[in-house]
Amino acid sequence: MHSINYERRIMMTLRQSILALLTAAAMTAGAQHVMDVNTKKLGAPVQPTMYGLFFEDINFAADGGLYGELVKNRSFEFAQPYMGWRVFGRVELKNDGPFERCPHYVMLSDPGHRERRTGLQNEGYFGIGVEKGKEYRFSVWAKAPKGASQIRVQLINESTMEEHQEFVEQKLSISGSEWKKYELTLKATRTEPKAQLRIFLADANPVCLEHISLFPKDTYKGRENGLRRDLAQALEDVHPGLLRFPGGCIVEGTTLDTRYQWKNTIGPVENRPTNRNRWEDTFDYRYFADYYQSYGLGFYEFFLLSEDIGAEPLPVLSVGLSCQFQNQDEKAHVPVDQLDPYIQDCLDLIEFANGDVNSTWGSKRAEMGHPAPFNLKFIGVGNEQWDDLYYERLEVFMKAIRAKYPDIKIVGTSGPDSEGPMFEKGWQAMRRLKADLVDEHFYRNEDWFLGNAEGKAKYGPGCGATRYDRYDRKGPKVFAGEYACHGKNKHKWNHYEAAILEAAFMTGMERNADVVQMTAYAPLFAHVEGWQWRPDLIWFDNLRSMRSVSYYVQQLYATHPGTNVLPLTMAGQPVAGQEGQDGLHASAVADKSTGEIIVKVANTSRQTQPLTLNLAGLKGDHTAQTLTLSHSGMDDENTLDRPDLITPQPGTAQVVSGKKAATLEDQLPPMSFRVYVIK
Repeated sequence: MHSINYERRIMMTLRQSILALLTAAAMTAGAQHVMDVNTKKLGAPVQPTMYGLFFEDINFAADGGLYGELVKNRSFEFAQPYMGWRVFGRVELKNDGPFERCPHYVMLSDPGHRERRTGLQNEGYFGIGVEKGKEYRFSVWAKAPKGASQIRVQLINESTMEEHQEFVEQKLSISGSEWKKYELTLKATRTEPKAQLRIFLADANPVCLEHISLFPKDTYKGRENGLRRDLAQALEDVHPGLLRFPGGCIVEGTTLDTRYQWKNTIGPVENRPTNRNRWEDTFDYRYFADYYQSYGLGFYEFFLLSEDIGAEPLPVLSVGLSCQFQNQDEKAHVPVDQLDPYIQDCLDLIEFANGDVNSTWGSKRAEMGHPAPFNLKFIGVGNEQWDDLYYERLEVFMKAIRAKYPDIKIVGTSGPDSEGPMFEKGWQAMRRLKADLVDEHFYRNEDWFLGNAEGKAKYGPGCGATRYDRYDRKGPKVFAGEYACHGKNKHKWNHYEAAILEAAFMTGMERNADVVQMTAYAPLFAHVEGWQWRPDLIWFDNLRSMRSVSYYVQQLYATHPGTNVLPLTMAGQPVAGQEGQDGLHASAVADKSTGEIIVKVANTSRQTQPLTLNLAGLKGDHTAQTLTLSHSGMDDENTLDRPDLITPQPGTAQVVSGKKAATLEDQLPPMSFRVYVIK
């Protein structure tokens, strides 16, 4: 009896197991998600500017970051002139230097005893990073007013236990009593992420030093006043169609006096005035008293960078409003009848970018080394500003720009809100003024990104559909100029889940390319020791850099933009995580230049989702190339120590010819993003 009961139990267990397997198979078969793509019906053009980048000098993105200069406060022009420097011996600060807008310099004199020292030491930006075997260009404007003299230039590690602090030293002779630029090359004998620059007076005669500079020789494109190579290369590798600059809130300034003024950022770098950075003291919990702008990375360099990486430049200029968040009194802003200098700045910038070499500002561009025009097509007026204060000023700018440069497209803004009454008012004003594009900003949490991607938004033109499906097709176009998914109930970091939700949201942008013509994640850069805002696209320290998972999402879109949208539906509906779509989001484009069909699919569910692509109009068998972001840890992120933890992985999928359509069957991992490229 015991044996028979045991056998019965075994048989019952087997039957239950088989039934469970059959049920699971049936459920899987029933859950197959069939997406129909019409490969022959070319829809709206995808603009070349669709996937871009936005640069703002926040998080030490310029000085101490992308800009290659390694010396902080190189011309002693900070409000505290010795900030960044340590001085010893007889050092005197003077202000009658050779450069009108940077008049300060130091004079080093004999301390009066042979065992005393005179000199100065620069800490750099969180240290000075140098690599073994690399060469660094030291330069200084100097004179010896009482006869020839000499200085010793060192790279040091002050905390070393070794006998000598210096690990590189060169002597530099200062020969004349007139200001002159001197240079020498320092070759690092070891790698030091936090070195410092030390200068000793090495003679009895005094020397005067101004604009003390140290650059890696190996800059991006090898330029003397160049960019840090790895960071600039990361921008080029995105293959962006657009570069918006220089901000952001620094366009406005905390006050009008500290706004970013493009005319101060061109010409010889030695004569570009230092400006207080608007982000210096914005957050008391991330306070950096030494955050200034040298303007070494100025508008000319931004235009060059745009050209180098193949992006259309989009400069943004002040509309005569200081930061509205920080300045509630209307007296803090320029009255409408006094806007002429600000309007002229806009007109002059267009001439600087596009004017011939005989024009006033085109000649200045040519003098800087670029006689050919930059072919500027867009200009932004005002950043993230709102209400009638903004609209009435923008109208005056638009009339002046349209009158002189009717082909330039003008970008206005809907303000800092992503929905709601002021957002709606902004869009109404932009329609009335006939702005070409409207700059929308949204830093929101996961629920917001899913809600707007799935048509569950509570406010705005996208209410009841995905955000951009119900926008007015006849009005201004959209520039999603600053956005990022910020963690809800978490620290704001670059965690994996946020990047996948951004990828899902972007399918709605791509599907609505007739409305959305520009996009840019923000912010772009952050120094790991100097950040004020996160998440950010690219993180770095003095020697290393890391591309976040969000970076790879942006890159996957920007390197596979296509030229035209293709219809992609599931049961006749857009694939946007709606009911019955189990968290799937998808878009498709064709590329007329390469003959490729590109399908992007995000799975925002926690289950593997089976997928069938019906590719109507495609004949024959094909092998689709795939790139996939997939990872199990939702809170994981790339770091400087593990920069490649989460990166797109290549693969293939088979496309099989059919009577009505070629088909591709696949299994999409939970919380993943996959790009299919079919020739």
